[in-house]
Amino acid sequence: MACRISEIAVDCADPERLAAFWCEVLGYSVLDRADGEIEIGPPAGSGGPQPVLVFNRSDDPRPGKLRLHFDVNPTDRDQEAELDRLLKLGARPADVGQTGEESWHVLADPEGNEFCLLRRRVSEVR
Repeated sequence: MACRISEIAVDCADPERLAAFWCEVLGYSVLDRADGEIEIGPPAGSGGPQPVLVFNRSDDPRPGKLRLHFDVNPTDRDQEAELDRLLKLGARPADVGQTGEESWHVLADPEGNEFCLLRRRVSEVR
């Protein structure tokens, strides 16, 4: 293997709010706070198989459709139960042109960044 994604940086208007949302979604915790940045990751910290997310404060408006988005899979419940949990956390349905026949749900996080909830259940990474 040549490389592995270890960190994903996300520009956002409110790093605290977005970090809190994604901590709940992914079971992550805050690893570091510095200069308007918040780094979140798995409880074991950085360097493991899961990448950390770094939320950077930015006042620049989002320029349009995202060129990159997250796909998430439920780990301990079925897709519908996870959809209900994500909506209660503040996600909302997003329309990106899907037909309604997809096996996934397109959602938006509290700042409108789209992500997909896939059907297949996967094992938790420990």
